[in-house]
Amino acid sequence: MRLAIAQLFRTHITSTRIPATFQITKAVVLPLMGITFSTASSTMSHPVSKSDGEWRAVLSPEQFRVLREKGTERPSTGEYDKHTEPGLYTCAGCDAPLYKSTTKFASGCGWPAFFEGIPGAIGRNEDTSSRVTRTEIVCNNCGGHLG
Repeated sequence: MRLAIAQLFRTHITSTRIPATFQITKAVVLPLMGITFSTASSTMSHPVSKSDGEWRAVLSPEQFRVLREKGTERPSTGEYDKHTEPGLYTCAGCDAPLYKSTTKFASGCGWPAFFEGIPGAIGRNEDTSSRVTRTEIVCNNCGGHLG
């Protein structure tokens, strides 16, 4: 069974917001939305590459906002924050496996959190668009913003 979490949310890594989508063996798709990040990831090349129009055709408006425009959802509002079903979390944009449910933990931050991604599945980009340097998490397959 596949659950949609995108409202565009991906996962969080060590308290890092992840706005994309997942799937769990029993499938789960996660969404995120809200905050805007500015990083070089949007100019990087990824195996799955689509125009904004192509992404809009396959993603919900909320998923597009989170995955492609680097939005985020308000804390503690997503259905997967406290989700405990076993399985595999996949990207809502390209369905690439991102996290195993066994690596999910209760961080208390209001977004799903994972202590480890599937090897090679996620990337980290430094975000210096605000006063505080942050780390953006992205899907290495499509470049979707996860948090």
